[in-house]
Amino acid sequence: MKGAKPQLGNVVPMKGDMPKPVPEPHDLMSDAGKDVWLRLAPAMVAKDRLAPHHEDMFAAYCEAVADVIELTSNIAVAGRTYTVKTRNGLQQKKTADWQARLDALSVMRQMGALFGMSPVDDNRLSNGGQGDLFDDIMRQLNGPD
Repeated sequence: MKGAKPQLGNVVPMKGDMPKPVPEPHDLMSDAGKDVWLRLAPAMVAKDRLAPHHEDMFAAYCEAVADVIELTSNIAVAGRTYTVKTRNGLQQKKTADWQARLDALSVMRQMGALFGMSPVDDNRLSNGGQGDLFDDIMRQLNGPD
């Protein structure tokens, strides 16, 4: 090629990794859900787990987390049980908030697994898949290289 040789003084080095843009929470989310999104989304973007086609599922996860927080607060104020008088005497019943929190925790656990929100799920997603079964077997049969 013709032309002047490049000079190293003309090259501007990159300064670290460029931060990835964090998407804004969806408009239809509750305020509490948006707060969870704003708290957790930057970490998910940094781990490449919040692609645009995953945002709806992540919004549902954030809403489940917000529900757990709200219902836990309600339980702290009102208690876990209430007393009713039946033909068999006084009985303790669980509050509706107690059952709703169990449901929200279940949703949170299931959806959180998709984004690596527990240490086990994070490790599973970070390993890059299941590996090659036959490659592992052949390595064992052939012995170390």
